[in-house]
Amino acid sequence: MLIRTPTHYFLVAGDAEGYMELNAFDAALLRAGVGNTNLVKVSSILPPGCRPTAPVSLPAGALVPVAYAAITCSVPGEIISAAVAVAVPEDEGQPGLIMEYSAYGRADISREIVVRMAEEGMRARGVAVREIHTAEAEHKVENKGAAFAGVVLWEKSQ
Repeated sequence: MLIRTPTHYFLVAGDAEGYMELNAFDAALLRAGVGNTNLVKVSSILPPGCRPTAPVSLPAGALVPVAYAAITCSVPGEIISAAVAVAVPEDEGQPGLIMEYSAYGRADISREIVVRMAEEGMRARGVAVREIHTAEAEHKVENKGAAFAGVVLWEKSQ
């Protein structure tokens, strides 16, 4: 098995400027603490029993499963944002849900939208929500900018 089922998760976010949009995205990843890893974008299910943890120092080059939202822009003065929400179920035996959202606009609006998305997704599954955790990034573009928010899924050592 290439990647085992994660036991823990943590939230990250960053924003940055760069020479080109890809450089801005890379710099936002660095600010979020995941820039020296190989992100493996995953869909939006939090494994049953997966617990929050403080961000860990990730090995350089590691394959890191992450659900994320990102946006880049080259319009000076534009406000961009990215947000993620983790809906933790009441029943630890049930899976939770991660939702991602990015947009032109403020981070507080993106956060409100992504929380509602997580609530709706859990409602569709018939799963009660214990709590919702969020992370977001906002950036005012000077030349080329990026905003990134993610949920890193990790198998924490005992």
